[in-house]
Amino acid sequence: MEIRADAHIPFPRDVVFKAYRDDITKLLSYLPNVRNIEVKSRKDDGDRTDTVLVWQGGGEIPGAFRAFLSEAMLSWTDYATWDAAALRCEWRSETHALTDAVNSRGTNLFLEDGPGKTIVQTRGVFEIDPKKIKGVPGFLANKIGKGVEEFLGGKIEPNLIETAKGVTQYLRDRT
Repeated sequence: MEIRADAHIPFPRDVVFKAYRDDITKLLSYLPNVRNIEVKSRKDDGDRTDTVLVWQGGGEIPGAFRAFLSEAMLSWTDYATWDAAALRCEWRSETHALTDAVNSRGTNLFLEDGPGKTIVQTRGVFEIDPKKIKGVPGFLANKIGKGVEEFLGGKIEPNLIETAKGVTQYLRDRT
């Protein structure tokens, strides 16, 4: 499944980029679908910053998927490389359940959207390889894999937009 989200934020690109990169844990109260964000590591090297964050999302798991998923599926580790010179972030996420079956990666670009405004353009993929879902009979794997991919993948784009709204409010509150 392709991930495509464009979020408009009425603040300059460098300010928005830094908020996403440096202040993400301060945004928790602005993110209704996120229960916790923990910084596991951060390494700064000139314009490059590598971060590892553990996210705990929230939400209800549909009954049909509860046998295969747990609350662990709503948590993930995010590995990101931030390029301050290009105002770009390359990321990949590992879910805490079905880790071997999930491929989630992409790029965030922080682009000018008019004077003093930013568009955060996210492009990526979220795919589940049904053959790698342990404990699911082969004849059900494709159906279950597709259903889980649609359920979880369908949450990504709205959550990216919600995060941008949270960043916007956070920046408004700071100024």
